[in-house]
Amino acid sequence: MPPSTTPTLRQQRLGIELRKLREHAGLTSTGAAALLGISQARISSIESGRYPVSAERVRAFARSYDCADEALVEALCAMTGGRTRGWWDECREYLPAALVDLAELEHHARELRVALVIHIPALLQTTDHARVLFREVAPPLLPYEVEHRLSHRIKRQGILYSDQPVRYTALIHEAALRMGFGGREVARAQLRHIIEMSERDNITVRVLPFGGSAFPGTGQSIDYASGPVPQLDTVQVDTHFGCEFLDAEAQLVKFRSVLDRVEGAAIKPAESRDFIHRLVQEI
Repeated sequence: MPPSTTPTLRQQRLGIELRKLREHAGLTSTGAAALLGISQARISSIESGRYPVSAERVRAFARSYDCADEALVEALCAMTGGRTRGWWDECREYLPAALVDLAELEHHARELRVALVIHIPALLQTTDHARVLFREVAPPLLPYEVEHRLSHRIKRQGILYSDQPVRYTALIHEAALRMGFGGREVARAQLRHIIEMSERDNITVRVLPFGGSAFPGTGQSIDYASGPVPQLDTVQVDTHFGCEFLDAEAQLVKFRSVLDRVEGAAIKPAESRDFIHRLVQEI
């Protein structure tokens, strides 16, 4: 297969993990190339995600790097091959690459955990609520750009309804529930939708009420996508300049701890559902 000039997040991650294995073995790219019988340039292309690699080659790399973690190796093998085409690839011509990569990340995740203070989680937003948010983006989006982003967001939500839906835990602060974006009717419909979604077996919604326990973090949104093994987890955080993806071991450990503590500060799922019911009545 020819090299890719625009590797996907998944292809980049495979290359990053192969580089980590090489570095853990104490090998330079030149040394690894000599050991594997390929060029140093090919090693660099594979580690940057620009050149596809087969499962057999990944196993050969792992043997040469003395990696005995079979679960990790098999998980990496499952990520091999060329670009996996999904519905999100159709969006690459008109959406930022990070948004397309986010959809692919969610599609392959085994479990998703999110924590938000100001906004409703994207996968739980109604169409009307999401449209209001996109119309307030700075700099402003053109009408057709709003509709492109809206369509992308709604399609992302499909992972919650599939035959094997992803496990999804949403930790939502009361502030986000009370924002009232779009006016009374839109806000009521949004809260009712969260209640309805929280009744699905694969979805857990927990609320952090005002006056509750303190929780760690700065209030930034956190999306934690669990991979087939912990080493392949990914954290996505929002910035003013778009999505940022984090996968360093220390970062994963930190955000797992933050989410565990936030969840510990939230009220139980049944209490959260009752809490949102009361908010609906107050609006």
